Amino acid sequence: MTRAGPDSRFVVPANNGYSQVVRQLIIALAFLPLVSACDSGQQPPAASQAAPPVQPAVAAPVASSAFSQVVELQGVSFTVECPNDGPRNTLTVTPAGLEIDNSRWSQEVDGVVIGAEVADLNVDGSPEVYVYVRSPADDATGSVVGYVANNRKSLSMAYLPPLTETPDAAKGYRGHDEFAVLEGVLGRRFPIHDERGAPTGKLRQLQYKLTAGEAGWILALDTSTEF
Repeated sequence: MTRAGPDSRFVVPANNGYSQVVRQLIIALAFLPLVSACDSGQQPPAASQAAPPVQPAVAAPVASSAFSQVVELQGVSFTVECPNDGPRNTLTVTPAGLEIDNSRWSQEVDGVVIGAEVADLNVDGSPEVYVYVRSPADDATGSVVGYVANNRKSLSMAYLPPLTETPDAAKGYRGHDEFAVLEGVLGRRFPIHDERGAPTGKLRQLQYKLTAGEAGWILALDTSTEF
């Protein structure tokens, strides 16, 4: 008889009746843990756990572009508010410190409010507030809304005539205005363009004085310079 190798003790001839008994016993022993688990009400361990669901990303809150500012001069204050949430907005100006009427004023503006300043351009002891507006168009046309405290008693509006009323001042105008309160005047500056609409590299500065008109206050053009 040929001597078997080290692992030949596990090799049983296929036709041996004893081998069938051994195989059945091995199969029974292999299923014994599963049968015991079922009898005890336990579930067999899962091969792997499902990955947790992915949480949707939450967008960060968008910062508000609303304008709100309080300006004060000579004991009179103005609260300037505008939502700036569209191409047209409602501007609200609320005075405080007037002797008779501190009512709120509201009006629609074409664009968004970008600034507000208080001044006493005509040096009469009653301040004014100037609100700067920029249109949503590509040329970012600027405009001013002004309110004047009449003898510190109540408000009325100051009217800024359009540039078209002064052709020399409007020549080469393509928007992109800047406004600022200067010494005794309201300043306006914008780049000058040629007839083809190309920038010339020059600026025009206009200065307006606050004057009393027949129907109310007017910001009348005083000087125009180029540089």
